[in-house]
Amino acid sequence: MPERRTVALVTLGCARNEVDSEELAGRLAADGWELVEEAAEADVAVVNTCGFVEAAKKDSVDALLEANDLKTAAREGGGRTQAVVAVGCMAERYGKELAEALPEADGVLGFDDYADISDRLQTILSGGVHASHTPRDRRKLLPISPAERQGSAGVALPGHAQAEAPAAPPEDLPEGIAPASGPRAPLRRRLGSSPVASVKLASGCDRRCTFCAIPSFRGSFISRRPSDVLGETRWLAEQGVKEIMLVSENNTSYGKDLGDIRLLETLLPELAAVDGIERIRVSYLQPAEMRPGLIDVLTGTDKVAPYFDLSFQHSAPGVLRAMRRFGDTDRFLELLAQIRTKAPQAGVRSNFIVGFPGESEGDLAELERFLTEARLDAIGVFGYSDEDGTEAASYENKLDPDEVAERLAQVSRLAEELSAQRAEERIGETVRVLVDRDDDEDGLVGRAAHQAPETDGVTLLSTGQELSPGRMVEAKVVASEGVDLVAEVLSVDGASCTEEAAR
Repeated sequence: MPERRTVALVTLGCARNEVDSEELAGRLAADGWELVEEAAEADVAVVNTCGFVEAAKKDSVDALLEANDLKTAAREGGGRTQAVVAVGCMAERYGKELAEALPEADGVLGFDDYADISDRLQTILSGGVHASHTPRDRRKLLPISPAERQGSAGVALPGHAQAEAPAAPPEDLPEGIAPASGPRAPLRRRLGSSPVASVKLASGCDRRCTFCAIPSFRGSFISRRPSDVLGETRWLAEQGVKEIMLVSENNTSYGKDLGDIRLLETLLPELAAVDGIERIRVSYLQPAEMRPGLIDVLTGTDKVAPYFDLSFQHSAPGVLRAMRRFGDTDRFLELLAQIRTKAPQAGVRSNFIVGFPGESEGDLAELERFLTEARLDAIGVFGYSDEDGTEAASYENKLDPDEVAERLAQVSRLAEELSAQRAEERIGETVRVLVDRDDDEDGLVGRAAHQAPETDGVTLLSTGQELSPGRMVEAKVVASEGVDLVAEVLSVDGASCTEEAAR
């Protein structure tokens, strides 16, 4: 009998990283590794790092050091962990530099290592060394022309799994692993039991925002084929998933490299028709690329949430141009008006950067004007900081860090007040809520159509019955608590509460 090998995946950062972790889990489980939830119970702790901003990188380093503490305890007879390995965006972005700066990590693996993750971990677990990569600009790995990217071979694309065929025929895979049905379909193993799961729609980004380093380590934009997205969604539905969240660096560009920039409009109704799926949610939308047909599908398709995760970043035109972005306050407000004309209850969230180089007090006031008039459900605010390798890092006219912190605090206070007001506006609405969990402290907790996981608040449900995660209820909003809603359940899965209680 093969020796028992255990591995735990610790995931930081965005939903795209969560998908990558489940792909790694699928590959490892297919090769005989036993997946465990706690790093302390694993032979190898794999930390899927985030490399987006300084705070996220610090969290990733802290997670690696925490895992190293488990390794130290194991050597003293107090645990099992023998090795700590870094993967993910920070590992890809810094490679050898991270390995040298953080010797506590026994391995730093880039995206090119994902196809051979089992062999890499076995080598490290056995005391061997896998040389960390020298980072490179991944935008240069694919052709400049989007139309020529689909046939590219030998380029590692997490979530696409182009590099190799499945480790075992589908019929020989352990239970709970998605079979790779083609050269672009990844193995996948769920790492939790949540009724919501993310599906990667594409990888990379062709935009050149001056503050963002993501394209340099995630590469150029490339879409997954609709058949692969549909196949993975069907498998997730079989695993009990009720809500699918489509993720990528820029979902509005989906299909441009497949010859159809409107491909998302045709794919969404097909995904919504998958048996067992109750809600489809689209994230990461670029305002400059929004089109009437996409708005129509997002606001008028059954089971597709009228949810708009729009990447505004700012609203003052001068700041936006310095960011190499487009639009202004009035154009953004016009876009929101178009959306709400189609779906008055539509949810809208966005992130904003304050303190960008050259941002004047007038620019800040213009941003505050937009926020005040936009009626956003959720608002993320970040203070500008230089990111390695970005154009903005070389800009002059940078604000003093103390001034950036003051502006961040000022706009954050406004954002908190405005999002609470928006939640209060929803009192009296009838909403469809997916039950996420039954919490000892808060009771039944779910999310309405305008609430994405982790980022947009929750709906606290009042009902006299027990409801398991994954149930879809209709509820009337009776109160709000900050961005959260309080709602009374009217019906469950289409049956009234009285009918449901009688079952």
